[in-house]
This record gives sequence, C-alpha cells and structure tokens, in this order.
Amino acid sequence: MLTTLNNLACSVCMGTGKDHLDSVAAGYAMLVMLLIIIPMLSVIIFFIARMAKRERENLDPALCD
Repeated sequence: MLTTLNNLACSVCMGTGKDHLDSVAAGYAMLVMLLIIIPMLSVIIFFIARMAKRERENLDPALCD
C-alpha cells in the first residue's frame, strides 16, 4: 500500500526534509506566489471599499429608493 501511495503522490507531499530539492523549490515558489497575490488582493479590496465609501457619502438622498 505504501509503494502505491509513493507512486501517486507528488514530491511535495511525499518529500521529507531538505533532502528533496523538489519540495524545497516548490515551497519557495508557493511563498513567492503568496507574496505577490496577498498584497494585490489587499489593494483591490482597499480601493473597492474606498469607492463604496465615497459613493455613499456623495449620494443624493433624492435618488435613494
């Protein structure tokens, strides 16, 4: 059963420690992607919230339902 799992799993899942360079490289790749994606999503959410706040402040009450 264990050999079957080793054949099906990728090196990231089955790699142990720093002996497996594939798992180390994959870990760094995930870290770089997170360092790019998280700030980008934060900026997008910030600007959407900022636009919504400004729209609420400048909305004419006569136009509300």
